[in-house]
Amino acid sequence: MQTFDTTTTTLPTLRRDSQLHETERRLNAVLNNASVAIFLMDDRQHCVYMNRAAELLTGYSLTEVLARDCPLHDIVHHTYPDGRPFPLAECAIDRAFPENNQERGEEVFVHKDGHFYPVGFTASPIRDDEARIIGTIIEVRDITEEKAAAERQRLLTNELNHRVKNTLATVQSIAAQTFRGKTDTAARQTFDARMVALSNTHNVLTAQNWQSANLRSVVEGALAPHALAEVDTGRFDLVGPDTRLHPKVAVTLAMALHELMTNAAKYGALSVPEGRVGVSWTLEPTGAGERLDLVWTEQGGPPVTEPTRKGFGSRLIERQLPMEFDGTATLAFAPTGVTCHLCVPLTALGWHGQDLVTGRAAR
Repeated sequence: MQTFDTTTTTLPTLRRDSQLHETERRLNAVLNNASVAIFLMDDRQHCVYMNRAAELLTGYSLTEVLARDCPLHDIVHHTYPDGRPFPLAECAIDRAFPENNQERGEEVFVHKDGHFYPVGFTASPIRDDEARIIGTIIEVRDITEEKAAAERQRLLTNELNHRVKNTLATVQSIAAQTFRGKTDTAARQTFDARMVALSNTHNVLTAQNWQSANLRSVVEGALAPHALAEVDTGRFDLVGPDTRLHPKVAVTLAMALHELMTNAAKYGALSVPEGRVGVSWTLEPTGAGERLDLVWTEQGGPPVTEPTRKGFGSRLIERQLPMEFDGTATLAFAPTGVTCHLCVPLTALGWHGQDLVTGRAAR
């Protein structure tokens, strides 16, 4: 029986097949151990691959999806939560292929058993060696717990805000009983206005879950009581970049601006029609982060004379910022108008108790 030596012709082929098989095995091991669901779609939007996490997420096996022979959208994303049909043309995930663009966002998928669940996704086009788009890779994760946690946080924050408002209302009630017959109306109105300013700042923080507040929102909120009563909105000039403020900084800054605004309305630029108020600020880099430099300027008001005694507002401005944040506050009573220069090192944003967890408090 004649035999042929095929070693020289088959060995390279066997070696290449073995290497390809090993590469495929490793790739499948990586994909099937990934915690994020991964789908591969072809140019028809049909799913050609899904890893184990994707099967667990959707309830479908790859075999079942391939057998359906239809766009993946028609299997896991075909209906809105309110029961309306969800056309493929409206699907943000599937826009990645025709628009040649990466798409990110949140959607609601339909599980095999019929229940809806929220997901976060990233859909990116796949290109061949000639840069032609041949499909889409989709990364998806279930964000049900994140949504639930966010809702719990929202409810807790709203409850906190409600209780704070009730506390402020109680303080006002106690003050009303205490001040009755013992002080003039103007003093009571000043006290109430300060409570309102504090309450408004709490509203800004509540909108951000008490994690931080927008600088511009704090400034605008402090000026709002007077600005809303003005026909000429040009009396206020606010100039500066926005940034995020730590809640403590936001509250103290809002109270300081409220005192400046109240003084301007009573005695300064806002007490006459032609008066103007400018609030400008810059963010200066420092070794530990940033420093807020804010300048309050009044023009066009009555001639200014330096007060003979310092009231609550002046003490708050000149003492509170340096004491709490190692900042500085300079009040100047020039004849042409009051100016105030505030320098506040911006505290790094973080979570409650972060110093304790990271060990900073022990230093």
